[in-house]
Amino acid sequence: MFEIAVIAIIVLFVIITKQQKRLNTVEADLRSLSKVVTGFGAPAATASVPVETTVQPQEPATLPEIAEERADTSDDRPAEAGPWTRTAAAASTAPDVAEMEMEPAAPAVMEPAVPAEKAGKRDIETALGTRWAVWVGGIALALGGLFLVRYTIEAGIFGPGARLSMAGLFGLLLVGAGEFVRRTGWSVPVAGAAGAYIPAILTAAGAFTLFGAVYAAHGVYGFIGAGFAFFLLGLIAVATIAAALVHGQALAGIGLLGALATPALVASQAPSAWGLFGYLAVVLAAAGAIARMRLWHFLMAASFFGTGLWTLVYIGEVSVPDFAVLLVFSAVTLAVLDFVWLSGPADERKVDFVSIAPAFFTGITALALFVVPDITIGGGPKWAATIVAMMLAAALWRPAAVAALHFAGIMTALAYIQMMPILDLHAELSSGTMVLDGMALAVSRDSALPIGLVLGLLFIGAGLWAARRHLAAPAWLAAMWAFWAVAAPLVILLSTWATFGNIERDLLHAALAALLFIGFAVAGEWLSRAEQPPLKGGVAVSCMLAGSAVAWLLFLHMAFGSGMTTVLLGLSAIVPALATRHRSWPVLGWLSAAAVVAVLARVAFDPTIVGAEFLSRTPVINWLLPGYGIPALAFGFAAWHLARTTNGRPRLIMEAGAALFALLTLAMLVRHAMHGGVIDTGAPTLAEQAIYTLIALGAGAILVALDMRSPSPVLRIGSLAAGVVSAALICVQHFMVLNPLLTDESTGRIPVFNLLFLAYLLPAVAAFALAWYARGKRPKWYSSMLAVLGALLAFAYATLSVRRLFRGEYIAWWSGMEQVETYSYSALWLVMGVALLIAGVRFGSQVLRVASAALISIAVLKVFLFDMSELEGVLRALSFIGLGGVLIGIGLFYQRLLTHSAAGGRSSEA
Repeated sequence: MFEIAVIAIIVLFVIITKQQKRLNTVEADLRSLSKVVTGFGAPAATASVPVETTVQPQEPATLPEIAEERADTSDDRPAEAGPWTRTAAAASTAPDVAEMEMEPAAPAVMEPAVPAEKAGKRDIETALGTRWAVWVGGIALALGGLFLVRYTIEAGIFGPGARLSMAGLFGLLLVGAGEFVRRTGWSVPVAGAAGAYIPAILTAAGAFTLFGAVYAAHGVYGFIGAGFAFFLLGLIAVATIAAALVHGQALAGIGLLGALATPALVASQAPSAWGLFGYLAVVLAAAGAIARMRLWHFLMAASFFGTGLWTLVYIGEVSVPDFAVLLVFSAVTLAVLDFVWLSGPADERKVDFVSIAPAFFTGITALALFVVPDITIGGGPKWAATIVAMMLAAALWRPAAVAALHFAGIMTALAYIQMMPILDLHAELSSGTMVLDGMALAVSRDSALPIGLVLGLLFIGAGLWAARRHLAAPAWLAAMWAFWAVAAPLVILLSTWATFGNIERDLLHAALAALLFIGFAVAGEWLSRAEQPPLKGGVAVSCMLAGSAVAWLLFLHMAFGSGMTTVLLGLSAIVPALATRHRSWPVLGWLSAAAVVAVLARVAFDPTIVGAEFLSRTPVINWLLPGYGIPALAFGFAAWHLARTTNGRPRLIMEAGAALFALLTLAMLVRHAMHGGVIDTGAPTLAEQAIYTLIALGAGAILVALDMRSPSPVLRIGSLAAGVVSAALICVQHFMVLNPLLTDESTGRIPVFNLLFLAYLLPAVAAFALAWYARGKRPKWYSSMLAVLGALLAFAYATLSVRRLFRGEYIAWWSGMEQVETYSYSALWLVMGVALLIAGVRFGSQVLRVASAALISIAVLKVFLFDMSELEGVLRALSFIGLGGVLIGIGLFYQRLLTHSAAGGRSSEA
C-alpha cells in the first residue's frame, strides 16, 4: 500500500509539472500576441476602463480554448485586470474560482468551431489533468502520511515519539507546501475546476495529518494530557477554519468538523462545562467571522447546528446542568447571529434562513430548562425565561432573525401547555366530574405565575413596539410580532387558569383576561392609526382584535356560569357588527362569525345549557329558551346590521347561524316538553318527530319569505335544504321507522285529533302550502317534490285512518284485515285519485294529475290482484263495479276536457 501511495504521488507530480509547463507556454504566447495587438493600435482608453463582470462557468474549458482566450488580451492592461493573472494583492485572498471577477475581452479574430469529437476528448483530458488528479493526489497524500506511520510501527524502525514527530512534520510540510504554491501565484485557469484548487487540498491533507498525530499522541500513546491535547486539536481546527479565508469554504468545513469532534475525542477525568462551552464559543465566533467575510451560508448554518447539538448532549448527559454556562453560551450564540453574521446592512423584507438553527437550539435549551423535572426543581424556569428574553431581544435587533421570535413563542407556549394536564385535575361539570390524569406538576405556583406574568409582558411590549415599527414595510413582519404579542400571553393565562385556578369560576384570572381584552382592543386601534393609509385594518390590527376576542371568551368562561356564558357569548356577536359603522376593518365581520362557532361549540358540549341536573322541567320557561333563543336573535341582528355595512361572507354566516339557532330553539323546547323536561339521547317518538318536521317545513317557508324580501344565498340555499331535509325525515321516519303500522305505537283514543292527525295530516297540509308558496320562487323540482310529498302524506293519513277505524288505537299490520276493510281501501284510493285529478285540473298542476294517475293505478292493481282473491260475494262485485265506473267517468271527464280545449282553440283561430 505504501508503494502504491508513493507511485501515485510521483504520477501526480509529473502531471502537475506537465500542466504547469503548458500554462507557461500559453502565458508567453499571450504576452507576444498582446504586443502584436497593441501595435495595431488597440484603443488604450478601452483597455484602461475594465468592465467588471462575474463569470458563471457553464462547461469546463479545454486547454486549447484557454490559449485562444488568452490570445485576445492586451499586454498594456494592468496586471490585476487580466482575466487569469494573479498579483500579490490577489494572492492574499481566497482563490475561489466560482467567485472570481473577470473582464471579458472582445475577440479580435473569430476562430473556427471545434468539432464535437475533439471537444469531448479535450474535456476528458481537462478533467483528468485538473480535477481528478488533484483530488486523488490529496487523498493519496493524506493516506501516505497514515501508511508511513503504520509502516514504521510494523517494521519497528522508530519509536512512538519519533513516528508521531515524523507525522507532525509531514503534516506541517503539506501545509507549508499549500501555502508555498498559493504564494507563488498558482491559480486555476479552468472554468468549473474550483473544486480542484491545489493549495487548499494540500492544506486540508496537512490539517488531517496533524489532527491524527495529536489525537494519537493523546489517545493511543498517552504522551500528552487531555488539556494539552484539547488545546492542540482546537488550535489546529480553528487555524484550519481561519485558513479557509485564502483556501475556500471546503477547508473551513474540514476545520469545523474537526473542531466539533475534538470534545468527543479527548476525554477528561474532571470535565468542565465552562471549558467545553468556552471552546465552542471560540469555534463559533471564528467560524462566524469567516462565514460573514465570505458570505458562506452553509458554514454558518453548520456551525450553529454543531454547537447546538453539543448543547443538547450536555443537557442530556448531566442531571442538573450549569445554568450560568447555558445562559452565557445562548447569549454568545445569539450575539454571533446578530453582531457577526447579520452585522452588515440587511433587507428587512427578507428572512435569514441561517438564523433558524440558532433560534431552534436556543429555544430547545429554554424549553428543557422549563419542562425537565430535575432541572425545573433546581430553578431552571428562571433561566429559561431569561433565554427567551434574549431571543426576543435578538429578533428585535435584527428583523432578519425573526426565527428567534417564532421559536421563543413556540417554546413558551409548549412550556406552559405541558403544565395543563396535571395529576388528578377534577372539574365539576354539568354532566359529572371530569378527571384528567397526567404528569405530576414540576413547576410550582410561586414560580410559574410570576414567570408567566413577566414573559407575557415581554411578549406584549416587544410585540407592540416591533409591530408598530414594521407597519409600513414589511407588513408580514408586523403581523408576526402582533400575533405573538397576543398568542403567548393568552396561552400563559389559559395554562395558569387550568393548572392553578378554579375551573368553575376564577375572578383573579377573569380580571387578567378583562385587562387583556381591553388592552388588545386599544392596541389594535393604536396600530391602526399608525398605518398608511390610517385605519386600514391590516393583518397586524386583525391579530390584535382576534386576540381581544379570545381574551373576552376566556373572561366569560372564567367569570360566569355555564348559562350566562352561552347567552353573553351569543350577544357578543352584536359588538363587532356595530363596530363596522365606525371602522371598515375586514376582521370585524369575521369576529361576529367566530361568535357563532363558539356558541355552537358550547351547545355541542352541553346541549342543556346549564346541565341536566340544573335544567328546569317546566315547559318553555327554562334555560333552553334564552340559551338558544337569545343567540338566534343576536345573530339575526348582527346579520341585518352587516348587510348594511360590509355585506360580505360574514353576513351570510350570521344569517345561517340565526336560522340554525331559531330551529334549534324550537326543536329543543319540543324535545324538552315531549320527554317530561329531560334532554337525553333517547329515540324520538312519532309525535316528536312530527313536530320537528313541521318546524322544518315552517322554516323553509320563512326562509323563502326572507329571501324574497332581502335576497341572500344563505337564505336561498337554506330554504332548499329545509325542504329536502323535511322530505328525507318524512320518508324515513314517518313512513318507515316510526310508522305505527310497523311499531304498533298507540295512535290515541280521540277519533280525529290523534297521532295520525299530528304526524300525517298536518305535515301534508304544510307540504302542500309550502309547495304552493314556493311556485315561481324556487326551482320547479322543489315545488313538485313538496307536492308529491304532501300527496303521499295525505294518502298515508287516509289509509291509516281507515285502518284505525276498523282496528282501534293500535293498528299494527300483523293484527289481520277483514274483507270490508279491504274493500274500503279500494274505494278510498279511487276517491282520493279522483280528488287529486280534480285538484290538478283546477290548479293546473301536472304533478297532482300524475299523482292521481299513480294512485288510481295502485287501486286498479289492488282490485285485480288482491280483491279478486281475498273478497267474496257482493264485495268482490262492488269492487269491480266501482272501479269500472270510476275509470269510465275519468275517461268521459278527459274526453270532455279535450273537446272543450279543441273548441276553444278553433274559436281563437277564427
